[in-house]
Amino acid sequence: MVDWGFIRVTAASHPTRVADPSANTDSCIQALQQFTSSDVVVFGELSLCGYTCGDLFAQDTLLTACIAALEKLAAATQGSNQIIAVGLPVALQDRLYNCAAILCNGRVIAVIPKQFLPNYQEFYEARWFASADGSEPKEIGLGSLGVVPFGIDLLISRGPLKIGVEICEDLWMPVPPSSLQACAGANLILNLSASNELIGKAQWRETLVRSQAGRCIAAYAYASCGPSESTTDIVFGGHCLVVENGAVLAESTRVGKSDDKPVELTSATADIDLQRLSHDRRQTGSWQIAAQRTGVDFRTIELECDSQAKHFCQGELRHISGRPFVPSDESSLHERCAEIFGIQCAALAKRISRLPKELPLSIGISGGLDSTLALLVAVKTCQMYGWPTSRIAGLTMPGYGTTSQTLSAAHTLMTQLGITSREVDIKQLCLDTFLGLGHKPFGMEIEGMNLSDFEAKLKSLPANNRNDLVFENVQARVRTMLLMNHGFVLGTGDLSEQALGWSTYNGDHMSMYNVNTSIPKTLVRFLVRYLANHHFDGPVRQCLLEIAAAPITPELLPTSKDGKVLQKTEDTIGAYELHDFYLYHMLRFGTSPRKLLHLASLATFEGSYTTEQHCTTLKTFLQRFFSNQFKRSCVPDGPKVGSISLSPRGDWRMPSDAEVTAWLAELE
Repeated sequence: MVDWGFIRVTAASHPTRVADPSANTDSCIQALQQFTSSDVVVFGELSLCGYTCGDLFAQDTLLTACIAALEKLAAATQGSNQIIAVGLPVALQDRLYNCAAILCNGRVIAVIPKQFLPNYQEFYEARWFASADGSEPKEIGLGSLGVVPFGIDLLISRGPLKIGVEICEDLWMPVPPSSLQACAGANLILNLSASNELIGKAQWRETLVRSQAGRCIAAYAYASCGPSESTTDIVFGGHCLVVENGAVLAESTRVGKSDDKPVELTSATADIDLQRLSHDRRQTGSWQIAAQRTGVDFRTIELECDSQAKHFCQGELRHISGRPFVPSDESSLHERCAEIFGIQCAALAKRISRLPKELPLSIGISGGLDSTLALLVAVKTCQMYGWPTSRIAGLTMPGYGTTSQTLSAAHTLMTQLGITSREVDIKQLCLDTFLGLGHKPFGMEIEGMNLSDFEAKLKSLPANNRNDLVFENVQARVRTMLLMNHGFVLGTGDLSEQALGWSTYNGDHMSMYNVNTSIPKTLVRFLVRYLANHHFDGPVRQCLLEIAAAPITPELLPTSKDGKVLQKTEDTIGAYELHDFYLYHMLRFGTSPRKLLHLASLATFEGSYTTEQHCTTLKTFLQRFFSNQFKRSCVPDGPKVGSISLSPRGDWRMPSDAEVTAWLAELE
């Protein structure tokens, strides 16, 4: 079984009987039976005795019972490769520490004490516990468990996994211990917590965990004790989270969010991607600088990694969206679209402000998705800044593949949006160019042929004779020539087209400013729908919705005899949602081709695709992505709106002559 770099992590809160370590150990063992597939399991703060023991922490009977409970738990987990974190009080040199004990395969491999003790409002930990500062002994005797490493400078490592541990309040500090642990290489932070429920506190708690995981470029498993703790003054919710680099992968129910069901055992389990975290750390130079400047030495406890015995986690419990650029819930999608549209308009406004006021903003309106989005950005920008929309010079330039539907849509948009509009039929210009070049479109002799006869010949072409790149490129370049000679050209091409090189060099590939440059095709469609539903009404809204529902086509090849479009982009290169999926994961996380196919097998797509279709489309993506870098090396300015950009001036610098061989070899 292939190791894709996934580790399954569970944060859990088991039912607690306050001051009854033996019963709590049984509860812990019973809970572990539900998480047998997890590589790491972390429970709440002081989970073996209960966080709310109060002055009972001073009783030797409780402390002795906790060590006996730890021995019992170690014996019960003999033969298990799970890494388990539980909480208990530990006495050392006349001091009592609030600790996390880390167990694996029947042994306690480390004991890590809490550094920052809350002693305000409802918390009084300093009454019972000492704060660890690094001056403590490096080892501690735990009876029959033997001598165990002890201290705040411990990390646990198994293969690529490196674990750091902090306890509750540690996270809330200006510089949490996990920051230093991450700088020392920890990529998974465990937090054993006892965070009580208050109005609004859960949201702030989640924000803290997400923020810390993001700053550390790490995964973070947070487990808080639950309502079975004493409720003398406060209630604990059993809130558990698993977060990766700022994104919540899994969250448990909790008190106040339990759908009227009692909160007992709560848990959150997710598959974290260590390869993804490693990629981001390698790519983030400032993170590496921070890691070099901490000056803190950590001891690392190395655990054996038996690759033959280990069942590699495959990522099945990880939500993988088939459309990573498009939020799945409606409110997030609305928010995303509004933000992107705002960025586009602000960027265009700045560019326009540096142009002569009399210079027209020239834009080609095809009646398709991309040009429609660019037009809407231009119109809204002019409206926002009080500039006349008549300054926008819309040209619709019908060619041999233009349908009546798209031409009608183009005229509707230009008329209804109040821009200056003009139709320039390019068919004769293109025919003259073919004649000037001596080109024979689709092998036809056209010397002395007029436009009417030429169009009739095109309509009679057999279905298997519709490949002529010169025929397509001439139309694209003629359109760009007209636009360039008409004013300041606003580009329309999107991120997906740049990735695939699905553009004519110095044709639709070129403009003077491109507002769509970092928006993938799957998101363009949703943006047009969003704008239709929230910014426009009447004929414009209806037109936009029809455009968003239409198939994607460049309309460069001849139509059928009855004027229907025959050239559909996705029939030629594969589904855009697959290309955008590959684009996102390869560029954002450096994902290998084999892992891309594995992730795709776990993802939920709008369409239904076979394994063969995935493999074929990925090969197409890789081949086109590598062979078309020369086009991306020469693209106009445009705003970056998301985490993926192919601008040669910023995010993506790749030689035009790079070989794709190694990437394709992975798919053989």
